[in-house]
This record gives sequence, C-alpha cells and structure tokens, in this order.
Amino acid sequence: MVDQAEQADQAEAQEQELSPLDAFLNTSHTQLEQVRTKLSEINMLIEQSQGEVDKLAQRNADITNRLHQIQSTFETVPREDILSAYEAAQDAQQRLFTMRGQLEKLESDKGHLERHAQLLTDALTLLEGNPEIETPDATPEGDNGVVAGIEDIIEAQEEERRKLSRQIHDGPAQALSNFILQTEIAMRLFESDPEKARDELASLKDSASSTFGKVRDFIFDLRPMMLDDLGLAPTVRRYSEAFEEKSGLDINCVITGTERRLASIREVLVFRAVQEFLANVREHAQATQVKIMLDMDDHQVRAVVEDNGKGLDKANLNRDDDLRPGGLKRLRDRVEQLGGTLDTDGSESGTRTILVLPTGD
Repeated sequence: MVDQAEQADQAEAQEQELSPLDAFLNTSHTQLEQVRTKLSEINMLIEQSQGEVDKLAQRNADITNRLHQIQSTFETVPREDILSAYEAAQDAQQRLFTMRGQLEKLESDKGHLERHAQLLTDALTLLEGNPEIETPDATPEGDNGVVAGIEDIIEAQEEERRKLSRQIHDGPAQALSNFILQTEIAMRLFESDPEKARDELASLKDSASSTFGKVRDFIFDLRPMMLDDLGLAPTVRRYSEAFEEKSGLDINCVITGTERRLASIREVLVFRAVQEFLANVREHAQATQVKIMLDMDDHQVRAVVEDNGKGLDKANLNRDDDLRPGGLKRLRDRVEQLGGTLDTDGSESGTRTILVLPTGD
C-alpha cells in the first residue's frame, strides 16, 4: 500500500512539474484517441442508419404509388381504404423524415469529429515537430495561440449550430406542425364532408410542395452536394442562378480561367465567401444588379462580387454586430489563415468585395 501511494504521489508530482505546453500535448493526445473512438462508433451507426433509410424510402415509394392509384380512382375507392392509405403514407413519410434527420445528424457529427481530429493532429504535428516552441519564451505564446485558434473554431461551430437551430425551428419544424394539423382536419372531414376533405388535402399537397422547395434550398445553402461532386465553379454558377431567382436581383456570373478541383477546405471557404458577399448585398446594399467574377489560375483563386447599391461603410463591414452572425470579419480571419486576402471597397456607386486565395498547389 505504501508503494502504491508513493507511486501515485510521484505521478501527481510529475504532472504538476509539466510545462503548460506538455500538459496541453498530453491532453490533446487523449482527446485525439477519444475522437477516433467516437468516429469508429459513428461510422457503424451511419452504416446501420443508411440501410434503414433505404428500406423506408422503398416503403414510402410503394405507398406513394398506391396513393397515385387511389387518386386516379378516387370516386370508387371505399373511404376506409382511402383513410388507411393516407394514414400509412403519413406514417411512412414521418418515419423516413425522422430517420433521414438522424442520418444527417450523424453525418454532421462525423464531419465535426473529423475536423476536430484533423485540428488536433495538425496542432500536435506542429508543436511536437518544432523544437523552438520548447523554449521558455516561445512556450506561452505558442500554447496560447493554439488554444485561441481552437476557441475560435469552437465559437464558429457553436454559432453555426445556433443559426441552423433557428432556421430549422422557423422553417421545416413549423411546416411539419402545420402538416399534422391539416391532416387531422382532412381525416375528420372524410365522414362529414368529403368535398372539403379533398380541398384540404389539395391545400396540404401545395404546402408540402412549397416546403419541400424551401428544405431543398436550405440543404443547398447548408452544404450543396454538387460542391463535393463537381467542384467550386459549377456550384458558384448554380448558386448565383438560385439566388437570383429567390432575391429578384439581376445577377451576372462570369467564370474565367481553368475550372478545376481544389482542396476541399479551399473550395468550401471560397463558396462560403460568395454566399456571405451575396447575403450582405441582399440585406444591406439595396442593390438591383450584382456581378460575380470567379477567376481560377494555377496559383490562386480570385472571387469578386460587385453591386450597384448604396455603398456600405467599410468600417462597419469589419464589425460582426452589423452583419449576419459570422460575418466578413470572421471570414477574413479564416482567409488570412490560409494565406489569402479579403478586401472591401464601398462608394456611392456600390460595393466591391474581393477575395484572393492561394490554391495551395
């Protein structure tokens, strides 16, 4: 017992003797192992959930075909069969929606864990591979710099989660609540007034179509699949077309240079920058015309957004509280971390925002 107590005291004393940097490295190694374990578990859950989604999607397709058959012979089908079919459709859609939501949540969690693991790996590689950081003068500064970087990333992630939570609550969640109410009304009307029940179902169908379009736009804004599949240039072109349709702005998108794939982090950053530029034009500039220019050469990507609005105050553009959460100031910090620049020039004739980012090749 004495030996064990002495060993524990010695271990505690050794931990207390560790420099702040060594303590940070030990903690980072532990966290990295924990993250990798969680990634392994979440990959298994994603595989299981994907299989369940595929099954539910097939069931939903079968029920949808059945509903189409009922619609073509609506007057001759017994009301009990119609009610049963719509209840089955509602149940199938709800299960599919829920499971897809779980799958998307798992995939989102996986993405966060992968980025966290990469951040820890990069930090450990930098700190353990650079002996100069071990010097007394450099240790606090280097340690604080890494911690500050991690805090910035965590803050950005939490802000994105809050924004998504608000958007989901105000959009899909509210729409689903209305769908349930309309469905209940239609079910009650089947016996007393079939004609009103059909009108209610027609209204429900229109609402569902509208909500589906909004959810599709929401998903595209969140993370367009074509960014992963086709790359930056086609995604910017498609996004500008969709933004023009939704905002009513006259948008001219010009893409020059060699369209090619870049590292994922750089493609995402440029795309997010274009999103931010356009959002600020819509919300602040009172413009009618916008020009987007994307130029890709062998060494850098240059994205420019010009508008004919009232001209934004450059000092205000640097303040997060005057813009949407995670505005240009935070975006500029991310760009500069990758060796790029972000400049804004406002005048009476409009605002011009320019992003230049090395390709990293």
